[in-house]
Amino acid sequence: MTQAVFGISGWKNSGKTGLTVRLVSELTARGYRISTIKHAHHDFDIDKPGADSFRHREAGAEEVTIVSGTRFAVMHELRGAPEPTLAEILQRISPCDLVLVEGYKREHIPKIELRRLESKSREPLAPNDPHIVAIAADHAVEDGSLPVFHLDDTKAIADFIVETTGLLKR
Repeated sequence: MTQAVFGISGWKNSGKTGLTVRLVSELTARGYRISTIKHAHHDFDIDKPGADSFRHREAGAEEVTIVSGTRFAVMHELRGAPEPTLAEILQRISPCDLVLVEGYKREHIPKIELRRLESKSREPLAPNDPHIVAIAADHAVEDGSLPVFHLDDTKAIADFIVETTGLLKR
């Protein structure tokens, strides 16, 4: 199964995580199976120092899988290897209807650009990125070439993503 992919892009503090969470809620309520990928520009950890899985990684395990009756997680240590590409990560994701990709500003996937007055930067991304297919903002935006949504209009943005990615209506 080939899943659709759609990006949520913008500068730091533009509201990417908030919109991604709202879109996941909206689209899953419509019956779609949604997965997400978030790019982090810094070192991060998802398990706590002292936890068994943390100790396994610290001891040198390349991959550690934690499994319980409610979920499983696979952590892969790069150990100096280059960061995997978005395409490589997409190949590892279980089949779903849509993958929402938060971050990855420069990837060649359809994206919505988020703009907030409180963002780290207000420099528009769309003029230099032909893969940006819409803009969502918390203020008036003059851009005659792309659809513009209010940042909080989750239903309309979800409708746009469904239409743009060719998902079957549910």
